[in-house]
Amino acid sequence: MTLDLVSAWPDIVGEPWGEFTMPEKINWPRRASDDDPFEPATLVVACDGARAILFQHVLGECIERVNVFFGFAAISRIRIVQKPLNRRKLPVRRELPQLGASDNARLQSILGDVENEKLRESLEKLGRGVLGSRKERK
Repeated sequence: MTLDLVSAWPDIVGEPWGEFTMPEKINWPRRASDDDPFEPATLVVACDGARAILFQHVLGECIERVNVFFGFAAISRIRIVQKPLNRRKLPVRRELPQLGASDNARLQSILGDVENEKLRESLEKLGRGVLGSRKERK
């Protein structure tokens, strides 16, 4: 099992499946020798209780998405294991620091040419975090 798959799982399978499923392991078929042809593996996915029936209906799409993530046909089937998932709670995000007038003006001048509104908002959050953390360290 790759950690990249586990960490990217919610993005790979999408909403709402990422909330109540989690990959557990990949079972690769045994090969008698190096000359045997490659065979794709089985991905074992844990799923919360009764939602497993719903998840079964999108297995084909999930297999495709996992294979796109790996970049080749690594998975041929998904085996569902019903069990409760112990999800770690994400840490609560801090409020963005308030910037002084000079830092705010500097940030706005840097972002002045950004036309895409979503990109501008994301860059402004990043800039506030960077400039605010510098202020805290001083």
